[in-house]
Amino acid sequence: MDRRRFLMGSTVAGAAALGVAACGSFAGLEAMRPVSPRIDPEIDELQERTFRWFTHVTNRANGLTPDRWPTESFSSVAAVGFALTCWPIGVERGWISRAEARERTLTTIRFFHDAPQGPQAAGVTGYKGFFYHFLDMNTGHRFGRTELSTVDTALLVGGMLFAARWFDGDHGDEAEIRRLAQAVYERIEWDWVMERPDRISMGWHPESGMIEADWNVYNEGMLVLLLAIGSPTHPVPASVWDEWCSVYDQSWTDRWGPRHLHFGPMFGHQYSHMFVDFRGIRDAWMRAREPEVGHFDYFQNSVRAVEAQQKYAIDNPQGWVGYSAGIWGLTACDGPGDFKQVVDGREREFFSYSARGPGERDDGTIAPTAAAASLPFGPEAVTACVKAMKARYGAALYTEFGFLDSFNPTLTQTDQTLLHGRIVPGVGWVDGDYLGIDQGPIVIMTENARTDSVWRRMRGEPNITRGLKRAGFDGGWLDQA
Repeated sequence: MDRRRFLMGSTVAGAAALGVAACGSFAGLEAMRPVSPRIDPEIDELQERTFRWFTHVTNRANGLTPDRWPTESFSSVAAVGFALTCWPIGVERGWISRAEARERTLTTIRFFHDAPQGPQAAGVTGYKGFFYHFLDMNTGHRFGRTELSTVDTALLVGGMLFAARWFDGDHGDEAEIRRLAQAVYERIEWDWVMERPDRISMGWHPESGMIEADWNVYNEGMLVLLLAIGSPTHPVPASVWDEWCSVYDQSWTDRWGPRHLHFGPMFGHQYSHMFVDFRGIRDAWMRAREPEVGHFDYFQNSVRAVEAQQKYAIDNPQGWVGYSAGIWGLTACDGPGDFKQVVDGREREFFSYSARGPGERDDGTIAPTAAAASLPFGPEAVTACVKAMKARYGAALYTEFGFLDSFNPTLTQTDQTLLHGRIVPGVGWVDGDYLGIDQGPIVIMTENARTDSVWRRMRGEPNITRGLKRAGFDGGWLDQA
């Protein structure tokens, strides 16, 4: 098969696969609208099965979604934000009723609005408007010694703000969804976490204070900064975005494909893009790249990140089993465990849960979400990859709730203790869990690819547009917002 078909990676190249109108350049992507909800039946099935996972595992009493399942788990607040985004998609697809989606959404947003906040180390859900990364599934209180997380709070609020845009009816519960979502957002003290000049900390522990790591390298953190800059109550200065971009030159590379802002794990190119339509809008840094690469934006950067992932799988410099033009995808995901083992005469190092990327902690573990949640960035390549994974590994990997989190065809036997999953004869190691933060992007980004649904509503979300404009973005749809 011609490798170039898999390496195209652009919406233009894959338009026919999605049944959307193609345009002649990326400069026109912001005007591109799906003309049909038709996609490949296997992608359609994957989206529905993955959606059903959220309905199956989310706690109806408080709206909390587990970090993983079926292993007993705490809740991930980011996964809750993804669930909130999935409920309206389920209504539009005919998988649940509006009434059920409304009830689930209001239950969740009420819980977070009313949950206790305070500086103590236990018995609370958050502090200063932020929420802890992991919460007890029943009480909703801080789980263990996890951090008050700025990015997980941002992803939760992203789901709330989308729900507030989607539930636009006169029903009293829909009005309450809108009111509570904005209230939760407005009480977040973003200026409190600006511990160092023009930088936002990744989080805080009641035991030790602010985390030393900041959002200061290209990754999934764009939504954090945009919500912080756009806050109507506790904003941070726009100079935070300038500082964010000031280190981009460290990431600007063509090592694994066309020149782009590199961040190895694919989730870094997906998470903020679930809620923000970056097609055709640019900040000052992107505008300055025009003499070098032409019209370029963050959406196109993610397109190139997909191309880089595919090229890395084709080159396969470490010789892992299964990597190819048709099967690829590295991101943060489960792995077999933390140990070394000789495989076919070569010592290999394997990891448990870890952020994997091209040349970065690559241990042969492939995560279906890396490709499947990239559908808008490379429709043809992603569709082919999903089909290839199902055809080759489907009996062990693909279930009633979609893909299990990850698999590793290189590790076919071991005497080591596996931290996750099992060895499947003829396949290799296969995870035993689904992870909420990997399931959600599959549902959401598939819908953005097929109907523009989340993006369309968030283009009218005033808090997001305020943040974008303050950060210096212009062009495309934003000029009309």
